[in-house]
Formats: sequence, C-alpha cells, structure tokens
Amino acid sequence: MPTSFHQSVIDEFRANEGKVGGPFEGGDLLLLTTTGARSGLSRTTPLGYVRHGGSLLIVGSNLGGPRHPGWYHNLLARPVVRVEVGTRSFEALAVPAEGDRREELFAHVVRAVPGYGDYQAGAGRVLPVVVLERAEPEGWEGPGEVRTLADKLLEVHTWLRGQLRQVRAEADAHFAARAAHQGPGAPAAPGLGLQIRQRCLAFCQALEFHHASEDGHLFPGIVRHHPHLTDVFARLDDEHRTIARVQGDLAALLAGVVIADPRRFHAELDDMSARLNAHLDYEEEALLPLLADVPWPPEVPKG
Repeated sequence: MPTSFHQSVIDEFRANEGKVGGPFEGGDLLLLTTTGARSGLSRTTPLGYVRHGGSLLIVGSNLGGPRHPGWYHNLLARPVVRVEVGTRSFEALAVPAEGDRREELFAHVVRAVPGYGDYQAGAGRVLPVVVLERAEPEGWEGPGEVRTLADKLLEVHTWLRGQLRQVRAEADAHFAARAAHQGPGAPAAPGLGLQIRQRCLAFCQALEFHHASEDGHLFPGIVRHHPHLTDVFARLDDEHRTIARVQGDLAALLAGVVIADPRRFHAELDDMSARLNAHLDYEEEALLPLLADVPWPPEVPKG
C-alpha cells in the first residue's frame, strides 16, 4: 500500500490535473502503476520524470538508498505499466537502459535535475534509468473501427502478431550482431538486451491473458450456441495448451535479468512464431464469421 504521504500526493495529483504542491511543486511528476511481482496487486507511486525525445525517463533513486525501489522490481517482472501525466493516462513498456545508453540517459537526467547526481554519489549502486516507451508494437494502427466482437478479436490478434514480429526482429538483429563478433581477437559478443527481454515478457503475459479470457469466457459462450463446432474448439483448446508450453519455456528463459541460453531463446521464439500465427489464422477462419454480428462493446440490458 502507498504510504499516507504518497497517497496524499496521488489524490492531489488526480484532483488537480497532475499539479501538486509541497516538495513536488513546479516539478515534472507522473504516477506509475506497476503490478506487484509477487502479490499481483496494482501499486501506484508518484515519481519525478525527465523527457527525452518522445519517451519519459524515470530513475530508481530511492532517495539515494542502497536498494532499488519496489516499483523497479515490479516492472522487471511485469513490464507493461500504467502512466498518468497531467490528465493523460496510458499504458507503457518499461525498459531499463543498459551500458553506454544508460550513461548517456543518466547524464541527460542530471543536466535536467542535478539532484539525481547527488543520489548516485551516495547510493553505492548504479541507479536504474528506465525508459517508458509505447506499449504497442512499431507501426501499430489496429484493424480500424471496432464495432463487433469479430473486430475486437481481430484487433487483439493484430496486436499479438505485431508484438511478436517486433520481438523477432530485435532478436534477429541481435544475432546478426553476435555473428559480427566471431573470430580471433573479436570483442565479446553482446548479450541479449533488456529491450528484447521486456518486450518478449510483455508479449507472453498478454498472450496468456488473451487465451485465459478465450478459454474462460469467449469459447464456452460460442459452444453453447454452436454445439456442432465441438471439433473446432477441441483443436483450439489443444493448440492453446501447446502454445502455453512454448510460452512457459520462453518465460523460464526470461526469469533472470540476463536472458538464459540466448540460442535456445531464439529457437523457442521461432517455434512460438510458427505455432501462434498458424493458430491465429485457423481461429480467425473458424470464428470471425460467427462473431461478425455481435456488437462490441457488449450491449448492457436496460432495467
């Protein structure tokens, strides 16, 4: 739970379109909502931020304390976060910067807010610099206006395909860079970065939620009205279990901050891509015609 001070800041922020007084007065402040790594509960924290191009930067300073703040551990476990800035609220992908990029971004932060340099000097650890990026894959525009349940299903499928395509493109670029580091005297090959880890973990969590929603709500509702499609749903159910196994293997490789066994990760990612795309194609062929006349969002009964 937020401290009483934090809660008062959160309440003031939301009541005054992002403006607060006290020690935060005049500063750039956002609200970051993460999902507890262990509890699964939402946690909201007021944080200062610095703009960098189209992204927002936050620093795990913990007021210069010796440990990373709880919100940082949460976003490593569940990378999709909710951000409130002024009157806007949106989902973002939280990606800690690494290596030279972290140094460059931290220098940018210190130029804007010198106090972070003081925190770094006394912390005895490297303060994480986290980039809050768009959660959507590059080029995301969606399938257009969503009026029916068929449109909604296609929107989710398009998002999943785009997210997986972006993870694979980043992983392929990484392995191309590794190939350039082969041979005697070559520098050490780069490790799989947090950018790949965070985006892949976000994809896995979104896919798990989507399939759980289908299994728990969508599919049973359709079966009740179309019992002749029992074989179709038996196949979809089997594919869900197979994809869940591959997803579990990917999640296990993402359990640490450093991705375990990069080559196996690449192979599992290729397997996921082939299986998921084939599954989504079949599901769309079988279900979209059935859902084309079901309004979205659902109509609320009157009275």
